[in-house]
Amino acid sequence: MKGIFVCLFVIVSLQAVGQDYPRKEIDIENFIQDIFGQQDEDINYEDVYESLFQLYTHPLNLNTATRDELAATYVLSEEQLNHFFAYRKTAGKLLSIYELQAIPGFDLPTIYKLLPFVDVNDLGLNSDSRSLWKRIASEPNHYLLLRYSQVLEQKKGYSPADTSSSGEISQRYAGPPQQVYVRYRVSHIQDFSFGFTVEKDAGEQLIWQPSTKRYGMDFYSIHAQLQNKGRWKNILLGDYQIGVGQGLLLSAGFAVGKGAETITTVRRNQLGIRPYTSVLESGFFRGAAATYSAGKFDITGFYSRTSRDGNVITGSDTLIESDEYTQSLQVSGFHRTPKEISAKGNLGEQVLGGNVVYNLAEKNLQVGGTMVVTQYSVPLLRKPTSYNQFEFNGRNNLNIGIHYSYLWQNFNLFGEAARSQSGGIGFISGLIGSLTTKVELAMVYRNYARNFHSLYGNAFGENTRNINEKGMYWGIKYIPHKKLLLSAYYDRFSFPWLKFRVDAPSQGYEYMGRITYKPTKTILLYAQYREEMKELNQADNTTPIDFPVPAIKRNYVFNIDYPAAKFISLKSRVQGSSYRQSNAPTFGYAIIQDITVDVGKLKVSTRFALFETDNYDNRQYVYEKDVLYAFSIPAYFDRGTRNYVLLQYQVNKKLDLWLRYARTSLRDEKTISSGLEEINQPHKSEVKVQVRYKF
Repeated sequence: MKGIFVCLFVIVSLQAVGQDYPRKEIDIENFIQDIFGQQDEDINYEDVYESLFQLYTHPLNLNTATRDELAATYVLSEEQLNHFFAYRKTAGKLLSIYELQAIPGFDLPTIYKLLPFVDVNDLGLNSDSRSLWKRIASEPNHYLLLRYSQVLEQKKGYSPADTSSSGEISQRYAGPPQQVYVRYRVSHIQDFSFGFTVEKDAGEQLIWQPSTKRYGMDFYSIHAQLQNKGRWKNILLGDYQIGVGQGLLLSAGFAVGKGAETITTVRRNQLGIRPYTSVLESGFFRGAAATYSAGKFDITGFYSRTSRDGNVITGSDTLIESDEYTQSLQVSGFHRTPKEISAKGNLGEQVLGGNVVYNLAEKNLQVGGTMVVTQYSVPLLRKPTSYNQFEFNGRNNLNIGIHYSYLWQNFNLFGEAARSQSGGIGFISGLIGSLTTKVELAMVYRNYARNFHSLYGNAFGENTRNINEKGMYWGIKYIPHKKLLLSAYYDRFSFPWLKFRVDAPSQGYEYMGRITYKPTKTILLYAQYREEMKELNQADNTTPIDFPVPAIKRNYVFNIDYPAAKFISLKSRVQGSSYRQSNAPTFGYAIIQDITVDVGKLKVSTRFALFETDNYDNRQYVYEKDVLYAFSIPAYFDRGTRNYVLLQYQVNKKLDLWLRYARTSLRDEKTISSGLEEINQPHKSEVKVQVRYKF
């Protein structure tokens, strides 16, 4: 019965589209805006972009994909995941991508979102018996990418040094203002991945100087990965990240948190070992990692040895028995000034750890344990302040934790608990479920002690790190009509100990509501409101003692996407905000108009934005289209305009070119930015050129 039905599906589909399934081109901008209700500086957008394009360039095989892999697309609900795996179990392998329409609960909008990330081809690992070298030689996802970018106006850091003054401001950048980026990659999903990434930031020198730990370009990253070789599920040498449990101890890849997608993004997925291909110069491991499958057990072990940036201070300290120590780890990755260069690679870091996961029948229950041991070559002794006295100090740290995930009907219960060497406990537990085909619900509780030290975690939370926080999150999504979507969340949180700029225990809340309407396949409208309250030290306090008072920020967004012609699409967006802390409120807004023209091999995207903000608290973050594997979300503030034009041209099947020019102009200011980044003009222009050659 299934065979007859599927054959009819495939025949009709092939008649419609020819012999090949045309993969849907991903619209990164729309996909990200569906997930992020608001953009801000707390999200690692480079990892977001990398993870999305990993899925796009390495689509999941629906016949072999695991539940965690499909859940990591953030497209399918728990009910849809259950229907998919029930269908695959009873009906066997999918013969066509169009068979998704036969699965209960898979409507067309869901399928359209999923199509860029999946296929049903059984190629490479499972059916290709050729040697590894031959598979690499014929792999279509094999490319070399070169990028050049530069700010055209002169920044203060490139001007002659001011010898009349002392201090950091009198320093200058050692290198030229050009940024250079090189990336090579050849990979096939669930089979192999080899590649390297090289970068020199603007202001850094291209120099070979071992005494300062500089060897040509400033940053190098390389990896070699093999997967599914017998019982060895994953073997990786070089730079990598690991994602297990809810990311409380080890987090990797796409970790979104709160946004317009109010359900699926609150849960982390068991992603395991992943190559690290970003140019962010912290937050990754360098060494070896492997996962071995022993029946129902998946056993992962890893070792990393690398160098971190930090200024080493010589001199004994009564709290730590050492002649050398550092007061902070520097994570910016910049090595432009003498001070930044002197901090490069001074701290040796060794990390050893493992994870064991036990999968019960049909993976309805997954239980795992994790251990991470960290050792630095010199102790970390932070400069004592009232708010950081429970932060990590010392040379060694040990984390031990357990995590679980249980599936019951259309509900997924998940959680993780861990303890650090300090005795601090971190805990997170949540539930995601489909109440009906139209209603989804999410709840997450977290409690991270003030002395809980997780150095590589990124579990769900309000802080950028999992420390000194308690909170409860509720999210809901309701589809009253196939063209209408209502989503909302409410998050209540507290900080039991002091924080930077908060000299007392504090609390806050955040909630968001969004209405999305899609009358046709090509028209999208949404309106969104978000309010956040946090207690901060009184900004204009004149008393000797600081005290926190509520600071409330409200954000408003209205967006419409619509086609003007077959090859022209338009996007109009209006967003605004208000900010108030025990005084008169301040305001900000941005009006954005995007135009995209797609004529065969040439694609042109342009924007005109008008913005006005009373202060930096009302800065407006807006996603901008950029060259492939680059990400741009600048902060619009003050009064002015922002424009950019992006040209993408496909010379032939092997060669793609990108050219981007962006300019910010301020109306009432004579300079832009400050310090060494200051431009003594009321405008800032950036040019970016990129070439990709596919082998």
